[in-house]
This record gives sequence, structure tokens and C-alpha cells, in this order.
Amino acid sequence: MNETSFLSLFLIVLGLSTLVQWWLSLRHSRFVATHRGKVPEAFAARIPLSAHEKAADYTLAKTVLERIEIVIGVVLLLAWTLGGGLNALDGLWASFGLSHLWTGTGFLISLFVLMAILDIPMGLYRTFILEAKFGFNRTTPATFVSDQAKQFLLLLLIGLPLAMLVLWLMENMGQYWWLWVWAVWTGFGLLMMWAYPAFIAPLFNKFKPLDNEALRERIQSLLRRCGFTSNGIFVVDGSRRSGHGNAYFTGLGRNKRIVFFDTLLDSLSPTEIEAVLAHELGHFHHRHILKRIVTMTLFSLAGLALLGWLIEQPWFFTALGMQQSSLHGALALFLMVIPVFTFFLHPLMAWSSRKHEFEADAFAATVSSAEELVKALVKLYEENANTLTPDPLYSAFHDSHPPAPIRVAHLNSKVTV
Repeated sequence: MNETSFLSLFLIVLGLSTLVQWWLSLRHSRFVATHRGKVPEAFAARIPLSAHEKAADYTLAKTVLERIEIVIGVVLLLAWTLGGGLNALDGLWASFGLSHLWTGTGFLISLFVLMAILDIPMGLYRTFILEAKFGFNRTTPATFVSDQAKQFLLLLLIGLPLAMLVLWLMENMGQYWWLWVWAVWTGFGLLMMWAYPAFIAPLFNKFKPLDNEALRERIQSLLRRCGFTSNGIFVVDGSRRSGHGNAYFTGLGRNKRIVFFDTLLDSLSPTEIEAVLAHELGHFHHRHILKRIVTMTLFSLAGLALLGWLIEQPWFFTALGMQQSSLHGALALFLMVIPVFTFFLHPLMAWSSRKHEFEADAFAATVSSAEELVKALVKLYEENANTLTPDPLYSAFHDSHPPAPIRVAHLNSKVTV
């Protein structure tokens, strides 16, 4: 392959993926708007038309923003690559006369900072206009600024030494440096999964032990039935930022935690909370977390092996707007460009995720109550303004969870009379 052929391939795939994303988004908007005036039969007795219309309007607003972000993403990608943005940033750091290691580290960290800054306007719009319009935003300007500052500090404290280590390995470990980087990256990912609940998440939210004794005993009973141990059951102040409710597991090994948003506890009954938790336990029972870790680890191995080959190809740099080959330049180009080429894998990844959701629902039906889980989901669909009528093709391409009617029908089939 040469510079011209790779550039042509990149532009063709970028154009095709952009058109497909735009087309799917338009399909989704039309489908939701068409079904706005009628609640699906399966939900007619549980969700009022006004809530269904709000969910449709919220979805339509989000898909408009999605299309704007698609265009902005393409413009920024072309500006960084063919427009010479990365090349200019590389030249700036080269002019300081630092070592290769410090030049590369400074280049990468400053790139990530600039990209984060460029994302701020859309974050402001999403938080203070879109989410506020539909009654979900509870983030104050002070909280928003504080979150940005903390993320910046974490980037420096964690990202800087990690970038330096990766570049050092790329420069010093020979032809198969990518195996060393893969080992470090995998270890770092596992470390972050273990450390996040105890050391990082508390920087942004307050976590307190669940103090509802009756609910705690119900949950402990469920955990005993499932043979699951955790490092505690916590409530997070999710209402500080958003009106959306959620529950999740986090951490690895003995550092696993069960976390409920305070908004979720306010809206669901104890039996419904138990059913939601049983669903999450289903992911651990079927080892979905482990399977996802293994899958992503293999993808990262393949990606780094590909990068190891691309670094040796001068056309990879010149076709994408960089005049000089470098380790840090290759890494930046790869991270920016690879999503363009992997876009068409989204349906496969979404299908796998939806399969896991069905399995977790089936597990919940065996250890708790399918009927209570349906009740909880219906409440969450309404309170979070999740559309009940997504476009099937859009959903198949993007959604990690099954569409509401299909998921509820699957659970209803598990209800024992």
C-alpha cells in the first residue's frame, strides 16, 4: 500500500461510516416521531401518554445533538490529520529540544488536554440545555467546573506516567514492543477496575453504606442465595448531578461494590430493587464481565500488533498529515483513526451485549421475580425518558440493551403463574 491508496481508503471508509451514522440517526428520529402519539400496547396500562411523548421528545432532541456531534467529530478528525493539527503540535514540541521521551509524552498529554477542551462546549450544551430542558440536570456550574478540573488532574497524575512508560517500551523493547505495551495496558486496565470504586469514584461522588436495614437484609439474602460476596452495599449521590436512576457493580476481586443511585432507591420498591440487583448478579453468574475483559484484551492485542506494523510504514504518517514519523505520532494517529475502521463492528458488539442482557434477565427470573423486574424496568423507562419505540435497525447498530418491548416480552415469558 502507498500514501495515495491508504488516503483514499481512509476517506472512503470515513465517508461511508459517516453517511451510515447519519442515515441511522434520521431513521431513528422518523420512527420515534411516527410512534410518538401512541403508547405501545404492552405498556399502555403502565405508562401514560404524556410520559411516552416526553420520552419521544427527549430522544428526538438527543438524536439531533447526535447528528451535530457526528459532523463535529468528522471535522475535528480531518483537522487533526489532513488539516495538519497533529503535525503542528508535533512541530511545537520538537522545537523545545527535549528528549524523544519527553517530547512524545508532552505531545500526547497536550493532545488529550486539547481534545478534552474542545469537548467542553458540547458537554455544556448537553448538561445545561438538553438535560435541563427535560428536567434531568441537577449539575451546578461549580460542580461542572470542579469535575473538569479533577479530570484534568487525573490525566496528569495517571496519564503522564502511563504515556511515558508506553513510549519508553515502544522505544526500547525491540521489534515486539507491542507485546510489552499490551501487558502493561492490560495490567493497567485491571488495576483501574480494582482501584476505581475505592480511590477514584469518591473524588466525584459521595458514597455511603446503605442504611435501610430491611432492604440491606433483603439484599444480603439475595447475595447468599447467589453465592456472591462484595465489599459493601453503597448509595451514591447521583441526584447531585442528574435525575436519572441507576444501579451497578464496580471493582474486582474483594474490592467489588454494589452501588445504588439515591434516585433509584427513591423510585423503586424493595422487591423491585432486589430484582434489579438480581439482574446485575446475572452478569457475574454468567461471567459476562470476564468475557468482556477477555474480548477487549484480545482486541487490544490485535490493535497493538497492527500498530507495530503501521509504525514501519511511512505512508501511514504522510497520508494522514504528519511529515515526520515518530512513535508518539503513530500512537496518536492510530487512536484517532482506528474507530473509523472498526465502526462497522458495532452491530456485532451490540448483539453480544444484548445477548448478555437477556441472559442476566433470565437469571434474575430464577433467583428473584421476573414480574418485579418488569415493574422496575417500566418505572425506569418512564423516569429516565427512555423511548419505548426505537428504530429497530438503529437499535441493532447502537443499543447495548434490548428494546423495551422485546425485553419486557422476554421477561414476561419467564413469569411463573
